[in-house]
Amino acid sequence: MASIFTRIIKGEIPSYKVAENENFVAILDAFPVQKGHTLIIPKREEDNIFDLSDSELSEMMIFAKSVAKTLEKAFNCRKVGVTVIGLEVPHAHIHLIPMNEEKDMSFQNKKLTLSKEEMEEILEKIKKFQ
Repeated sequence: MASIFTRIIKGEIPSYKVAENENFVAILDAFPVQKGHTLIIPKREEDNIFDLSDSELSEMMIFAKSVAKTLEKAFNCRKVGVTVIGLEVPHAHIHLIPMNEEKDMSFQNKKLTLSKEEMEEILEKIKKFQ
């Protein structure tokens, strides 16, 4: 059975798409730890990020860099943190999280509960800087 991310990529499940190219998609995390928390997902389903080919992993990081630069502008944050975490979805992905303090990256923080309208506002804010 296809992962939830594959279903999102195929358009079977709605998402808030930040960016996309032929190999990767960036979407807002449905359960963010900070506003602007974005996932970078390869379109080819692979469970472990380090099972991607060297070229895929390189391309993924370059794609993530362009999204991170946009997030920095949109959220006027000190940095955009990068992490690979999550065992619940068998599909490699990178988390990009706008941060002003290291604690902003903690997955122990309570997840934000954002309305559809708030998610759309965040997406519009990001799109202004692309």
